[in-house]
Amino acid sequence: MLAFCVLAPLLDVSAKLATATIPVAQIVTARFAVQGALMLPVMLVMGLSVRMSPRAFALIALRAVFLILSTYSFVAAIAIMPVADALAIAFVEPFILLLLGSLLFGDEVGPRRIAACCVGFFGALLVIQPSLAVFGLVALWPLGTAVFFALYMLSTRQVSGFMHPVAMQFHTSWTGLALCLPILWMAQGTGWTDFDPVMPEGEAWLWLFGVGFWAALSHMCMTYALKFAPSATLAPLHYLEIVAAVALGYWIFGDFPNAMTWAGIVVISASGLYIIYRERVSARGTAPSAAKT
Repeated sequence: MLAFCVLAPLLDVSAKLATATIPVAQIVTARFAVQGALMLPVMLVMGLSVRMSPRAFALIALRAVFLILSTYSFVAAIAIMPVADALAIAFVEPFILLLLGSLLFGDEVGPRRIAACCVGFFGALLVIQPSLAVFGLVALWPLGTAVFFALYMLSTRQVSGFMHPVAMQFHTSWTGLALCLPILWMAQGTGWTDFDPVMPEGEAWLWLFGVGFWAALSHMCMTYALKFAPSATLAPLHYLEIVAAVALGYWIFGDFPNAMTWAGIVVISASGLYIIYRERVSARGTAPSAAKT
């Protein structure tokens, strides 16, 4: 999990470097192309089937759509704003996931966790407010990332019951690629900045490969982390990703969060950790009415 927290921001850094010369949609497509190519030999070595039932394909396609939208939103944001700021805003995703789980699946969420979600959203506003003043409406893109990634996680929840995590990543990659390529083909020659593909030159090839490579490697780390330890144990470590993002952003781009952004990061992280704590209490039944608090 610690490896994931260090490697995942390298995906973001590669994407930000690529945005200097490559359209956002092309970067998203490259992620799926490289990740799919890297996952294929892993699938073959593990002896996993490449076949899917119609139901599995429908869920994988839905999962791919949500990941495409989530990735596009985040890359569009970091093309303009610092990685750490965008990531901090996107970290409201666990709160959205909690609320959507309650609305769509009837998961019990009591007043304390709802209050923690509200506090977490307030923390996001602390980050958004100065970013909105400096970067404009681009600062809202990470909220799109949070919403679509929460939906991606919910679709993952549906698939994980009958598909191996490695197979899930592979199938999502090639399905995402199949969905992205026609969009790039139709956008070719239109002059639409974020979609009209260009021929990469020089280091741009490295950044595009890095997007897919770090995505595949980091998510493999998370997959195996979840194999050896429950998500409740690993979840608090996920907030170290912000620390890694700040360090890399400062080292490579010279970006460093201001005081209000740091305040928002602290509020979001504290709210998320509190929700994790309440879920542990609920799961263990250590409180008389834990499931309702």
